[in-house]
Amino acid sequence: MASPYEVLAVDPDADAETLRRAYRRRAKEAHPDQGGSVEEFQRVRAAYEAVRAGTDGLGGEGRADDAAAPGPSVTTDVRYLDYAVVDDHGWSLEDDALFERAAAADLPPTDYGRFEVEPRETLLEAAERRGYAWPFACRGGACANCAVLIRAGELSTPVDHILPPSMVDRGIRLSCVGRPLTDELEVVYNVKHMPDLEELRLPPRPFERAQDD
Repeated sequence: MASPYEVLAVDPDADAETLRRAYRRRAKEAHPDQGGSVEEFQRVRAAYEAVRAGTDGLGGEGRADDAAAPGPSVTTDVRYLDYAVVDDHGWSLEDDALFERAAAADLPPTDYGRFEVEPRETLLEAAERRGYAWPFACRGGACANCAVLIRAGELSTPVDHILPPSMVDRGIRLSCVGRPLTDELEVVYNVKHMPDLEELRLPPRPFERAQDD
């Protein structure tokens, strides 16, 4: 049985940054849309999570220098807005009144609205539970397809192997792994179309907007 390090094609003494780069590379190679398979992709993700959790996947100890923090335990009220709407209307992401403009624009619930995120639920999981088809690709923090812009509140980033510090400083987070840390959150989703994120995307899953039930 291959060890996580063999799956990731790195040495057991590799540092955290080398492991992140290896995971990113192997996630791309294993992605079903890149010629890989769902099984291979899951094996790569499991290998990296085992290394981060401090186990070797074989019953022994591994590395724990980038272990994930425990999930928060709050129920969060999320107000969301589709980046495509911001772009279509010529609004600015820097506008303090952005969400007030959206509220007055009579937008459909797929473009603007609210939902609750349950404790230990990711933002993407909560959106999908409501029937919304928010974009994603890897669900493992290895691409920017699921990126959102945090306008208010805090979203955890226990697994982020792709966003540079400059993007994190601007409030960009990954909804597939991010869990709210505050009881209120304002997010602009679908920001994968921002020019700065183009190079950080994987081939997307079909993004078909679901109707609110």
